[in-house]
Amino acid sequence: MSEELTLQLIDTHAGGDVSRIVVGGIDPLPGTTVRQQMEYLRDDADGLRKLLLSEPYGIPEMSVDLIVPATDPEAESGYIIMEVMGYPIYSGSNTICTATALLESGMIPKQEGHQRFILESPAGRVHIQAQVKSGEVIAITCEGLPSYIDTYQATIHVPAIGDVQYSIAYSGGFYALVDASALGFALTRDEESRLSTCAHAIVEAIQAQRGFSHYTLGDVGPLPFLHFMGPVEQVADDYYRSRSTTYVHPGVICRSTTGTGTSARLALMHYESSIKPGDKLETISLRETGFIGELTGIRQDGLHQVADNSITGRAYVLARSEIVVNCEDRMVECVGLHHILSSRHRSAR
Repeated sequence: MSEELTLQLIDTHAGGDVSRIVVGGIDPLPGTTVRQQMEYLRDDADGLRKLLLSEPYGIPEMSVDLIVPATDPEAESGYIIMEVMGYPIYSGSNTICTATALLESGMIPKQEGHQRFILESPAGRVHIQAQVKSGEVIAITCEGLPSYIDTYQATIHVPAIGDVQYSIAYSGGFYALVDASALGFALTRDEESRLSTCAHAIVEAIQAQRGFSHYTLGDVGPLPFLHFMGPVEQVADDYYRSRSTTYVHPGVICRSTTGTGTSARLALMHYESSIKPGDKLETISLRETGFIGELTGIRQDGLHQVADNSITGRAYVLARSEIVVNCEDRMVECVGLHHILSSRHRSAR
């Protein structure tokens, strides 16, 4: 007799980045905010993240989003983001996928045309605008986190690469921003492996030299991300386009350009006086998918010039499924998982 544990999932993707949305099978988590619930998962129940991002259920290139009840009375739902590097407090692509899954599943009723609602992320409220046409969600616009430039045009020596110029932006995580062409990249799909190797070397060098602290959040961990920036093309008075790609973990280049990576680009472009509020930047990935970032405003917060922004993209539902978790399977690691799997979804076999 073995105990069968099940999870209900909706698999989605935005720009090629797969987000696995967990919609059932997990007990209510302790915490009076979604941020506290995220911290509980991170510190006491990390088994869910490890299970769904590892064989046989998943791969590190995926993300996982757990739907939880909102603690903010104005929010329709809460969600917790899990990725191979840990628990980011915000992600544009995951938010686009989560909002789409909530609408397409009926957990939030769809309304034809433009529909607005609020979700609660670990970073707080996120205002969502969905575009629904003929009953189908064709676009999601979500707020990006307020973004700012921490470091501008610093130089570091990287073994086997040489001197690399970089800037650091915060947009939900700290990003190293580097010029792709200066490093010999055209940002095409055949470069993916070399981009990953190069980014890993640069990130390790920066991590070894210094750390970063958010001016209000404090220590948010070591620099995790690197964003390769291609040349910027102006295609209209207020519209720009650039090839881009984001490194998030050893061996992992995002399929999309990432929402937070696009937010970081907007902050840098404004810092360099190359865009103004109301301008848009379309970032194009190695797989020719894209997100559209809009610089919605600039404000001064203490010593920092903060870029408010939004990200627009489309997510697609890939599958609706129930997976079976058998802890007797040697390929399955249930440590840090048993105590949050809902007893309502257990049966003896």
